[in-house]
Amino acid sequence: MPAIVFDRYGFTYAGATKPSLEEISLTIEEGETVLLAGSSGSGKSTLLRSLNGLIPHMYHGKTLGRVNVNGFDVSTTSPTELATKIGFLFQNPENQIFMFSVRRDVAFGPENLGLPQEQIRNRVEEALTLMNITDLADRAPHELSEGQKQRVALAGVLAMKPKILVLDEPLSLLDPKTAVMLVEFLTEIKRRMPLTLLIVEHRLELLANLLDRMVVLHQGRILGDGPLRDVIASDEIRPAGVRIPAIVRLRAMLEKNGLRFDSSPISTGELVVQLGDLDVD
Repeated sequence: MPAIVFDRYGFTYAGATKPSLEEISLTIEEGETVLLAGSSGSGKSTLLRSLNGLIPHMYHGKTLGRVNVNGFDVSTTSPTELATKIGFLFQNPENQIFMFSVRRDVAFGPENLGLPQEQIRNRVEEALTLMNITDLADRAPHELSEGQKQRVALAGVLAMKPKILVLDEPLSLLDPKTAVMLVEFLTEIKRRMPLTLLIVEHRLELLANLLDRMVVLHQGRILGDGPLRDVIASDEIRPAGVRIPAIVRLRAMLEKNGLRFDSSPISTGELVVQLGDLDVD
Protein backbone atom coordinates (compact mmCIF):
# COMPACT_ATOMS: atom_id res chain seq x y z
CA MET A 1 0.00 0.00 0.00
CA PRO A 2 1.38 3.47 -0.86
CA ALA A 3 2.11 5.71 2.13
CA ILE A 4 0.77 8.89 0.52
CA VAL A 5 -1.46 9.38 -2.52
CA PHE A 6 -2.58 12.67 -4.07
CA ASP A 7 -5.10 11.80 -6.77
CA ARG A 8 -5.73 14.74 -9.15
CA TYR A 9 -5.86 16.90 -6.04
CA GLY A 10 -6.57 20.62 -5.96
CA PHE A 11 -7.44 23.14 -3.29
CA THR A 12 -8.58 26.76 -3.31
CA TYR A 13 -8.82 28.61 0.01
CA ALA A 14 -12.18 30.17 0.87
CA GLY A 15 -12.26 33.70 -0.53
CA ALA A 16 -9.33 33.12 -2.90
CA THR A 17 -9.70 33.46 -6.64
CA LYS A 18 -6.76 31.26 -7.57
CA PRO A 19 -6.14 27.65 -6.46
CA SER A 20 -3.11 27.00 -4.23
CA LEU A 21 -2.77 23.47 -5.62
CA GLU A 22 -3.91 22.16 -9.02
CA GLU A 23 -3.95 18.68 -10.53
CA ILE A 24 -1.55 17.18 -8.00
CA SER A 25 -1.02 13.50 -8.78
CA LEU A 26 1.68 12.13 -6.53
CA THR A 27 2.30 8.72 -4.97
CA ILE A 28 4.94 8.13 -2.28
CA GLU A 29 5.59 4.49 -1.51
CA GLU A 30 6.20 3.05 1.93
CA GLY A 31 9.82 3.49 2.99
CA GLU A 32 10.64 6.20 0.43
CA THR A 33 12.47 9.39 1.38
CA VAL A 34 11.23 12.28 -0.74
CA LEU A 35 12.36 15.91 -0.85
CA LEU A 36 9.65 18.51 -1.52
CA ALA A 37 11.10 21.71 -2.95
CA GLY A 38 9.75 24.99 -4.26
CA SER A 39 9.91 28.71 -3.63
CA SER A 40 7.62 30.65 -1.32
CA GLY A 41 4.07 30.53 -2.63
CA SER A 42 4.62 27.32 -4.58
CA GLY A 43 2.02 25.42 -2.56
CA LYS A 44 4.25 23.45 -0.17
CA SER A 45 2.45 24.60 2.99
CA THR A 46 -0.94 23.83 1.47
CA LEU A 47 0.23 20.37 0.49
CA LEU A 48 1.44 19.67 4.05
CA ARG A 49 -1.82 20.95 5.54
CA SER A 50 -3.63 18.58 3.22
CA LEU A 51 -1.68 15.68 4.72
CA ASN A 52 -2.28 16.31 8.42
CA GLY A 53 -5.97 17.11 8.07
CA LEU A 54 -5.80 20.86 8.69
CA ILE A 55 -7.27 20.95 5.20
CA PRO A 56 -10.24 20.47 5.03
CA HIS A 57 -11.02 20.23 8.78
CA MET A 58 -9.64 23.64 9.84
CA TYR A 59 -8.85 25.49 6.60
CA HIS A 60 -11.92 25.58 4.41
CA GLY A 61 -12.28 26.03 0.69
CA LYS A 62 -12.89 24.18 -2.56
CA THR A 63 -11.35 20.73 -2.81
CA LEU A 64 -10.95 18.57 -5.90
CA GLY A 65 -9.67 15.00 -6.01
CA ARG A 66 -8.54 13.18 -2.88
CA VAL A 67 -5.65 12.69 -0.47
CA ASN A 68 -4.95 9.31 1.10
CA VAL A 69 -2.52 8.82 4.01
CA ASN A 70 -1.57 5.30 5.01
CA GLY A 71 -4.85 4.00 3.64
CA PHE A 72 -7.04 6.71 5.21
CA ASP A 73 -8.98 9.34 3.29
CA VAL A 74 -7.91 12.64 4.87
CA SER A 75 -11.28 14.28 4.21
CA THR A 76 -13.09 11.74 6.39
CA THR A 77 -10.39 11.14 9.01
CA SER A 78 -9.96 13.45 12.00
CA PRO A 79 -6.61 15.23 12.54
CA THR A 80 -6.34 13.42 15.89
CA GLU A 81 -6.50 10.03 14.23
CA LEU A 82 -4.15 11.14 11.45
CA ALA A 83 -1.59 12.13 14.13
CA THR A 84 -1.13 8.42 14.90
CA LYS A 85 -0.31 7.74 11.22
CA ILE A 86 1.77 10.75 10.22
CA GLY A 87 4.12 12.80 12.40
CA PHE A 88 5.31 16.36 11.76
CA LEU A 89 8.57 18.05 12.76
CA PHE A 90 8.33 21.79 12.20
CA GLN A 91 10.97 24.39 11.39
CA ASN A 92 11.04 25.86 14.90
CA PRO A 93 11.21 23.14 17.59
CA GLU A 94 9.97 25.58 20.24
CA ASN A 95 6.54 25.28 18.64
CA GLN A 96 6.50 21.62 19.70
CA ILE A 97 8.21 21.55 23.10
CA PHE A 98 6.46 23.21 26.02
CA MET A 99 6.60 20.94 29.09
CA PHE A 100 8.86 21.39 32.13
CA SER A 101 11.25 18.57 31.26
CA VAL A 102 12.44 16.73 28.16
CA ARG A 103 10.98 13.45 29.40
CA ARG A 104 7.56 15.01 29.92
CA ASP A 105 7.68 16.56 26.46
CA VAL A 106 8.46 13.25 24.79
CA ALA A 107 5.69 11.56 26.80
CA PHE A 108 3.06 14.18 25.92
CA GLY A 109 1.87 12.58 22.68
CA PRO A 110 1.60 8.98 23.89
CA GLU A 111 -0.16 10.17 27.05
CA ASN A 112 -2.79 11.91 24.93
CA LEU A 113 -3.39 8.64 23.11
CA GLY A 114 -4.44 7.16 26.44
CA LEU A 115 -1.82 4.40 26.33
CA PRO A 116 -0.96 2.28 29.41
CA GLN A 117 1.79 3.80 31.57
CA GLU A 118 4.23 0.97 30.91
CA GLN A 119 3.84 1.41 27.16
CA ILE A 120 4.33 5.16 27.48
CA ARG A 121 7.54 4.66 29.47
CA ASN A 122 8.86 2.20 26.91
CA ARG A 123 8.10 4.55 24.01
CA VAL A 124 9.74 7.49 25.78
CA GLU A 125 12.91 5.58 26.64
CA GLU A 126 13.15 4.20 23.11
CA ALA A 127 12.78 7.66 21.57
CA LEU A 128 15.28 9.25 23.98
CA THR A 129 17.81 6.54 23.22
CA LEU A 130 17.29 6.74 19.46
CA MET A 131 17.92 10.50 19.49
CA ASN A 132 20.82 10.15 21.96
CA ILE A 133 19.28 12.52 24.51
CA THR A 134 18.82 10.21 27.49
CA ASP A 135 21.22 12.44 29.46
CA LEU A 136 18.90 15.40 28.81
CA ALA A 137 15.74 13.68 30.04
CA ASP A 138 15.38 15.72 33.24
CA ARG A 139 16.53 19.03 31.76
CA ALA A 140 14.16 21.89 30.99
CA PRO A 141 13.78 22.31 27.21
CA HIS A 142 14.45 26.08 27.36
CA GLU A 143 17.96 25.32 28.66
CA LEU A 144 18.94 23.39 25.54
CA SER A 145 20.71 24.38 22.33
CA GLU A 146 18.78 24.64 19.06
CA GLY A 147 20.13 21.28 17.92
CA GLN A 148 19.15 19.63 21.19
CA LYS A 149 15.67 21.16 21.03
CA GLN A 150 15.26 19.78 17.52
CA ARG A 151 16.18 16.30 18.71
CA VAL A 152 13.73 16.57 21.62
CA ALA A 153 10.94 17.61 19.26
CA LEU A 154 11.79 14.74 16.93
CA ALA A 155 11.85 12.29 19.84
CA GLY A 156 8.35 13.44 20.78
CA VAL A 157 7.14 12.75 17.25
CA LEU A 158 8.81 9.33 17.13
CA ALA A 159 7.23 8.35 20.45
CA MET A 160 3.87 8.49 18.64
CA LYS A 161 5.08 5.63 16.40
CA PRO A 162 4.01 7.21 13.09
CA LYS A 163 4.56 5.33 9.85
CA ILE A 164 5.13 8.58 7.95
CA LEU A 165 7.34 11.46 9.11
CA VAL A 166 7.14 14.93 7.57
CA LEU A 167 9.97 17.38 8.30
CA ASP A 168 9.34 21.03 7.46
CA GLU A 169 12.72 22.76 6.95
CA PRO A 170 14.36 20.90 9.86
CA LEU A 171 17.85 22.27 9.10
CA SER A 172 17.01 25.95 8.62
CA LEU A 173 17.79 27.09 12.19
CA LEU A 174 20.84 24.86 12.66
CA ASP A 175 24.53 25.64 12.16
CA PRO A 176 26.34 23.45 9.59
CA LYS A 177 27.82 21.01 12.13
CA THR A 178 24.50 20.52 13.94
CA ALA A 179 22.65 20.17 10.62
CA VAL A 180 25.01 17.37 9.55
CA MET A 181 24.42 15.68 12.91
CA LEU A 182 20.64 15.81 12.48
CA VAL A 183 20.94 14.26 9.01
CA GLU A 184 23.02 11.47 10.55
CA PHE A 185 20.25 10.88 13.11
CA LEU A 186 17.67 10.75 10.31
CA THR A 187 19.82 8.22 8.46
CA GLU A 188 20.01 6.06 11.58
CA ILE A 189 16.26 6.37 12.14
CA LYS A 190 15.66 5.16 8.59
CA ARG A 191 17.98 2.22 9.19
CA ARG A 192 16.18 1.15 12.36
CA MET A 193 12.56 2.03 11.58
CA PRO A 194 10.41 1.39 8.47
CA LEU A 195 9.52 5.07 8.08
CA THR A 196 8.44 7.02 5.03
CA LEU A 197 10.03 10.48 5.04
CA LEU A 198 8.78 13.62 3.31
CA ILE A 199 11.24 16.49 3.80
CA VAL A 200 10.85 20.17 2.91
CA GLU A 201 14.35 21.67 2.87
CA HIS A 202 16.57 24.08 0.93
CA ARG A 203 19.98 22.68 1.90
CA LEU A 204 19.82 19.88 -0.64
CA GLU A 205 23.48 18.92 -0.56
CA LEU A 206 23.24 17.79 3.07
CA LEU A 207 20.40 15.40 2.27
CA ALA A 208 21.69 13.98 -1.02
CA ASN A 209 22.63 10.53 0.28
CA LEU A 210 19.37 10.15 2.21
CA LEU A 211 16.92 10.95 -0.59
CA ASP A 212 15.22 8.65 -3.08
CA ARG A 213 13.31 11.33 -4.98
CA MET A 214 12.82 15.04 -5.41
CA VAL A 215 9.44 16.65 -6.11
CA VAL A 216 9.38 20.30 -7.20
CA LEU A 217 6.28 22.48 -6.83
CA HIS A 218 5.76 25.69 -8.79
CA GLN A 219 2.61 27.81 -8.74
CA GLY A 220 0.60 24.97 -7.27
CA ARG A 221 1.65 22.32 -9.77
CA ILE A 222 4.33 19.62 -9.89
CA LEU A 223 7.15 20.84 -12.11
CA GLY A 224 9.59 17.99 -11.52
CA ASP A 225 9.53 14.51 -9.97
CA GLY A 226 12.31 11.93 -10.05
CA PRO A 227 15.77 11.02 -8.70
CA LEU A 228 17.42 14.00 -7.00
CA ARG A 229 20.43 14.18 -9.32
CA ASP A 230 18.26 14.09 -12.44
CA VAL A 231 15.75 16.68 -11.23
CA ILE A 232 18.30 19.11 -9.83
CA ALA A 233 20.21 19.07 -13.13
CA SER A 234 17.09 19.62 -15.24
CA ASP A 235 16.44 22.96 -16.89
CA GLU A 236 12.70 22.33 -16.47
CA ILE A 237 12.78 23.23 -12.76
CA ARG A 238 14.55 26.57 -13.21
CA PRO A 239 11.29 28.59 -13.12
CA ALA A 240 10.59 27.17 -9.63
CA GLY A 241 13.47 29.11 -8.08
CA VAL A 242 14.86 26.08 -6.26
CA ARG A 243 18.19 26.81 -4.59
CA ILE A 244 20.75 24.88 -6.65
CA PRO A 245 23.80 23.62 -4.67
CA ALA A 246 27.02 25.42 -5.54
CA ILE A 247 28.64 22.14 -6.63
CA VAL A 248 25.89 21.59 -9.21
CA ARG A 249 26.44 25.09 -10.60
CA LEU A 250 30.21 24.48 -10.68
CA ARG A 251 29.72 21.20 -12.53
CA ALA A 252 27.58 22.97 -15.13
CA MET A 253 30.32 25.57 -15.64
CA LEU A 254 32.98 22.86 -16.03
CA GLU A 255 30.86 20.98 -18.55
CA LYS A 256 30.48 24.14 -20.63
CA ASN A 257 34.28 24.12 -20.82
CA GLY A 258 34.46 20.58 -22.18
CA LEU A 259 34.57 18.42 -19.05
CA ARG A 260 32.27 15.39 -18.81
CA PHE A 261 31.12 13.74 -15.59
CA ASP A 262 29.91 10.14 -15.27
CA SER A 263 27.20 11.23 -12.80
CA SER A 264 25.92 14.43 -11.21
CA PRO A 265 27.97 15.32 -8.10
CA ILE A 266 26.08 17.23 -5.43
CA SER A 267 28.61 17.40 -2.61
CA THR A 268 32.23 18.60 -2.62
CA GLY A 269 33.40 15.08 -1.80
CA GLU A 270 31.62 13.61 -4.81
CA LEU A 271 33.11 16.25 -7.11
CA VAL A 272 36.64 15.59 -5.84
CA VAL A 273 36.25 11.85 -6.46
CA GLN A 274 35.16 12.44 -10.07
CA LEU A 275 37.90 14.95 -10.85
CA GLY A 276 40.35 12.07 -11.21
CA ASP A 277 38.40 10.46 -14.04
CA LEU A 278 37.18 13.17 -16.40
CA ASP A 279 36.77 13.03 -20.16
CA VAL A 280 38.19 16.27 -21.56
CA ASP A 281 37.18 17.26 -25.09
